[in-house]
Amino acid sequence: MKRRMSSGFTLVELLLVLIILSVLAAIVVPRLVGRGKEARINAAKGQIGMFKTTIDSYVLDNYDQYPSSEQGLKALFSKPTSAPVPKKWKGPYLESIPLDPWNNEYKYAQPGKHFPSGCDIWSVGPDGQDGTDDDIGNWNLQPE
Repeated sequence: MKRRMSSGFTLVELLLVLIILSVLAAIVVPRLVGRGKEARINAAKGQIGMFKTTIDSYVLDNYDQYPSSEQGLKALFSKPTSAPVPKKWKGPYLESIPLDPWNNEYKYAQPGKHFPSGCDIWSVGPDGQDGTDDDIGNWNLQPE
């Protein structure tokens, strides 16, 4: 009697492949799940760092005068008309003010709570609530 060669996979082989894929998924998926949130936080930190650098240019041009809280970040792309009106505004410093990665406006305060002699710039973060631990500001830009 001659044995005929099979060209397909046996049920045992298929089950073994499924077990191996399940083990790999159990290892890889938990590592990738938190990456989206982490990427958005890093993007917000990058934008806040860019705002801080741009405000530093504004301050240098305007004799150490920061935009007021009312003028906010908009003072970086259109010359403020309310007091204090900058005498040496050389903008626009930015073309526009982007929204944060959660589609909220960035916040600005001068004097700042964290930097009383300067300004605070922050995103309300993933929870969308101002004043919580999820806020991302120029006071916590250090890498984690």
